[in-house]
Amino acid sequence: MVLPFAVLAEPTRRRILDLLRERPRLVGEIGAELGLSQPGTSKHLRVLREAGLVEVQPDAQRRRYALRAEPLAELDAWLAPYRRFWNRRFDALERELDRMPDEEGP
Repeated sequence: MVLPFAVLAEPTRRRILDLLRERPRLVGEIGAELGLSQPGTSKHLRVLREAGLVEVQPDAQRRRYALRAEPLAELDAWLAPYRRFWNRRFDALERELDRMPDEEGP
């Protein structure tokens, strides 16, 4: 099982997911959009597929890839408590900064 964080740590894979968020795409489209070779594109797509983040939709002799949102929703749910933690910290920082006197410019 490939962990989503390890998969998403790679910038090219995040860019592929960004493209697939718009609509399903053929391997060649993805490679052309990102300036990748067909083997390089296929390698990234295989990793994303093994992590469950994309699915293959056969299209005659071609392969069309589509985003699978479910694993990302699970990841988002897992991150939610951490977001709340950081939001409380940022709110506290904002309150502290609001209490500080304004500095006057030159």
